[in-house]
Amino acid sequence: MAALAALLTACSGGGGDGPVVVPPSPDPTTPAVASAPPALAPVGEPETLATGLDAPWSILRLPDGGVLVSERDTGRIVEVLADGSLREAAVVPGVVPGGEGGLLGLAHLAGDGSAAPSVAAYLSTADDNRIVRMPLTGAPGELGLGEAEVVLDGIPRGGRHNGGRLAVGPDGYLYATTGDTGDGGLAQDPGSLGGKILRMTRDGEPAPGNPFGTLVWSLGHRNPQGLAWDAAGGMWATEFGQNTWDELNRIEPGANYGWPVVEGRADDDRFHDPAVQWPTSEASPSGLAVVGDTLVLAALRGERLWFASPALTSPTDVADALAGELGRLRDVVPGPDDDLWVVTNNTDGRGLPRDGDDRLVRIRLGPAG
Repeated sequence: MAALAALLTACSGGGGDGPVVVPPSPDPTTPAVASAPPALAPVGEPETLATGLDAPWSILRLPDGGVLVSERDTGRIVEVLADGSLREAAVVPGVVPGGEGGLLGLAHLAGDGSAAPSVAAYLSTADDNRIVRMPLTGAPGELGLGEAEVVLDGIPRGGRHNGGRLAVGPDGYLYATTGDTGDGGLAQDPGSLGGKILRMTRDGEPAPGNPFGTLVWSLGHRNPQGLAWDAAGGMWATEFGQNTWDELNRIEPGANYGWPVVEGRADDDRFHDPAVQWPTSEASPSGLAVVGDTLVLAALRGERLWFASPALTSPTDVADALAGELGRLRDVVPGPDDDLWVVTNNTDGRGLPRDGDDRLVRIRLGPAG
């Protein structure tokens, strides 16, 4: 693991080296934490679980132990078998790849009395971004996906900034990140689905309690691609900056995160400041995971993992690991044994593929320090 990254006093303006921790404002609603888990860091060498993935985007670990990975440009969802081999579980219809669009995020929708378990997928068509769901069939080793049903369409699509992360929150509702497609004005338009984090039912309707009575949960986002929740239910998201600051944000319902009016810390009461910000050369954060009390960001341009803790209040300790060792990192999820599973992204047209790329990798964790 790389040495602990230098922690700088937060400031506005141009970027520098290393992360900038933005001191949080006092929040009387934040629950007290009597004994937080220790901060975590990688232990030992990364272990390759699978190779030969084609521009992978999202890792989905299923409750029964199955593992699915989306491939952006092929439109395939592949199953990773126990021996590391890959088998095609489905080809999602309607995917039109191009630029940063294609088959993006996946999420598992648990079954209930009226619906069988299914997999939700975020995809780009020729005209829009949309979310579909497909019935999940079979057991690990022979997983399949049934006919796709549209959950939500009409999300703006562009050659870049399509967002695309899906996640089911602790409240059971489906969340989706959307990008501004290169048109920053969409992020500040409450009537647009672009540049937002959305919250919905499994049928694509606004979830009860949404702040505006619409699908919009938060606004003012440029290109958010990571979602995760801490042990107290706090929601976190990663966001790509433009030229200055990438962001890790604590997400509050109805909050405005400033884009395109501001990038990074603003000290402006109209907007929520990031908890941590990075120069864009060191992050370009996509996937986000929470393990214990540590937030872990997968960095594309930065080609490393960033570890930020404590998650249950606001991160004050930030360190990086694996810088340059695996190349571009697209997604990170908690593994089955308090470890991390990471997918590389060196075959997406912006990286330098290495032997076996792209790959799914396991990273074991231990206490930091």
